[in-house]
Amino acid sequence: MKAFPPGRIVCLTEETVETLYLLGEEDRIVGVSGYAVRPARVRREKPRVSAFTSADIPKILALEPDLVLTFSDLQADIAAALIRAGVAVMAYNQRDIAGILAMIRHLGAIVGAAARAEALAQRYEARLAAIAAQAGAGARPLVYFEEWDEPMIAGLGWVSELIGIAGGRDAFPALAAQKAARDRIVTSAQVIAARPDVILASWCGKKVRPEKIAARPGWAAIPAVRDGRIIEIKSPVILQPGPAALTDGLDAILAALA
Repeated sequence: MKAFPPGRIVCLTEETVETLYLLGEEDRIVGVSGYAVRPARVRREKPRVSAFTSADIPKILALEPDLVLTFSDLQADIAAALIRAGVAVMAYNQRDIAGILAMIRHLGAIVGAAARAEALAQRYEARLAAIAAQAGAGARPLVYFEEWDEPMIAGLGWVSELIGIAGGRDAFPALAAQKAARDRIVTSAQVIAARPDVILASWCGKKVRPEKIAARPGWAAIPAVRDGRIIEIKSPVILQPGPAALTDGLDAILAALA
């Protein structure tokens, strides 16, 4: 790292962008992912230098970053290229709520805002606890969360936890611990057998088509399909393991289960 705290940061996923803005440290950001949309002004203020699994390495290097923030094994090749070019890289890999909160605290410490990051994390913890306590008294509908449609991929770790906090039950809880998408593939027969009361879907940047889900062979008998409870949750608020999932993402789940 060229400087500490780093004055020039490139964020290749959206959750670190949102976290830095929430901490009041957005002036340190010199480049972002094309998927960064929170807060809305980020698209006017920061140059876009990457997608998710690809990045413009020369453009990143031209920004002379002190630090580049990446996420998961899917960005390993990007991270390797930057490391070979002499850039300091921090790769986060949070897959659950505890990991999200740890990321917030760690990133805050890196930029010299540890106290603000701790306060932010504690606010989220208090909110999650309050919602869980309120939701715990009611009925707990069975929820199938679909991250992708072809093949069908079931929910992520933090999504499964948020469903529980909102008062639901994940239809495939054992899969939530699996990090790789290929290990979370489910069959149509498995979903039919599970008989979820609610289907939540967020197709990773692609618009969800509830009518296509309802028209799948044999799905008419599923309670969620029969009762018209197929609900899209927008990708930016649920598929990024960061503040959005703990706020707007959780709120969207609560609304869907109400």
